[in-house]
Amino acid sequence: MAGAALFIGWGQVVRGREQQSLQVFNEAIQYYTRLKEQGEIESFEPVALEPHGGDLAGFLLVKGERAKLERLRFSPEVLRLNVRAGQVVDKFGVVSAFVGEELDSQFAMFQQAAGELGGK
Repeated sequence: MAGAALFIGWGQVVRGREQQSLQVFNEAIQYYTRLKEQGEIESFEPVALEPHGGDLAGFLLVKGERAKLERLRFSPEVLRLNVRAGQVVDKFGVVSAFVGEELDSQFAMFQQAAGELGGK
């Protein structure tokens, strides 16, 4: 089970770049599908959000082993996709995320720190 993830989020499509945004999105889906088939990632899930007045329009959650994801994150292919995405959507970003066992560890550290620091 994956303990690590990459959260790849984006905002609204840049006006006038709707077709290009679909092209880049499809390139990304094909790329991550290939990585999953090759065993480089465990899974990925694209998510589109309904309009809600916020900055986040959608995201891709890529799950896998931390070391593989860190290598992947700075690979030429991913950097190229990220640059292309930044040209067609606003507020594009990539953030390391914790899932599964890594999430459990994060909450355990939080609980320990909260206990050490006192409070209610």
